[in-house]
Amino acid sequence: MQVSERTAPVGRAALAARVACLAALTAGHAAAGTLDAVRAGPRQVPDVLGRRAARLLCGLGPTYVKGGQLLSTRSDLLPPRVCTALGRLHDRVAPMTRAQTDRALAEAYGPEPAARPFAVFDHRATASGSIACVHRAELADGRRVAVKLRRPGIERRMRADFALLRAGALLVQRLPPLRKVPALRIVEEVGGAVLGQLDLEQEARSLAALRANLAALPYFRLPAPVPEACGPGALVMDFVEPLHRFRAGQLDREQRRQVVRHVLQGVYRMLFIDGLVHCDMHPGNLYLAPDGVVVLLDAGFVIRLEPPVRRLFAEFFMNMSLGRGAECADVVLRSAEHIPAGVDLDAFRAGVVALVAATTGRRAGEFRLAPFATRLFDLQRRSGIAAAPAFVFPLMSLLVLEGMINEFDVDVDFQGEAIPTLLTALNS
Repeated sequence: MQVSERTAPVGRAALAARVACLAALTAGHAAAGTLDAVRAGPRQVPDVLGRRAARLLCGLGPTYVKGGQLLSTRSDLLPPRVCTALGRLHDRVAPMTRAQTDRALAEAYGPEPAARPFAVFDHRATASGSIACVHRAELADGRRVAVKLRRPGIERRMRADFALLRAGALLVQRLPPLRKVPALRIVEEVGGAVLGQLDLEQEARSLAALRANLAALPYFRLPAPVPEACGPGALVMDFVEPLHRFRAGQLDREQRRQVVRHVLQGVYRMLFIDGLVHCDMHPGNLYLAPDGVVVLLDAGFVIRLEPPVRRLFAEFFMNMSLGRGAECADVVLRSAEHIPAGVDLDAFRAGVVALVAATTGRRAGEFRLAPFATRLFDLQRRSGIAAAPAFVFPLMSLLVLEGMINEFDVDVDFQGEAIPTLLTALNS
């Protein structure tokens, strides 16, 4: 039986070569960045560091670009000029060459151009991400479409990176202060999801499902996939235009306020009702149509939450929004994978009650999900209570979203806006 690239094990030689490549790239960019910073002067250091970090992450590959994309949404944690530079990682990574594009088309449709479903295909990418590039095309029936092509050879590199992260997680779990942290489980959960973005056939199904789930929200729009024109490593969908970049500076205060609430309602519906969660709703995937409708163009990083996980997360979020710390603690304990014998449950509950009390009723500009999640995680770690790794994904979705919300409207009630959707979810 022939072993595919996806199932083939990553050998030690390949891992060693990947480590050497990562080390050389990191050392080279660190040295060049230091020299650039000295030449530019203190005032230009954030710009220099941001540009150099973006170049480094692009060189390291998609696994690391994903981390940069998340950080770019957090202008509350990093200097804005650094976030601006990292923001280029959303859809302005260097595009594929003509030869790489032709290879990707051949992998999807075969070597003969006549076998491809396009009457016209533009080799110039309209958007370029770390895993795939998007091209304009026209089908034989005249429909204009967007063609998302997976970069050739990207899968093996990503699998090697996650093999290294897996080895690092095993090492972390051996350190005495972190023995109770399920690092390996988390890496395997997140790694499997990120690698799932390579499956464009699955993305087409997720896109269709999200489109159906959000059809009841008139302020949300997603392109329709064209299944008959798709191929392995190629997702074909409606070409939506004209679109505008998702930038706060181009909208007035009321427009920003409205956009934030529309996005929140869409995300809360995904999290608490549909259970099909988009973990990558950054400005590179979100656009505005001329009529103010929010357009979501990408469905690669979409995770399905099992009903029990969705229910428990909804219960926790509802109780957190209402300041019910004791109930939040009970949800955490009911969802835990492991509770060690002899643990001081009263102390753990008291810690959760204090944490929730410190955040209840705060607006977006006052509430930070990252520190909240970190403190909750630390309470669990110190008590030895192992959280369910599946909760990583709804948290990731909200963390990406929170950075954008803080840029658009710091006065929105991040927790309170969820209550109508939570009531629907918990009463169904």
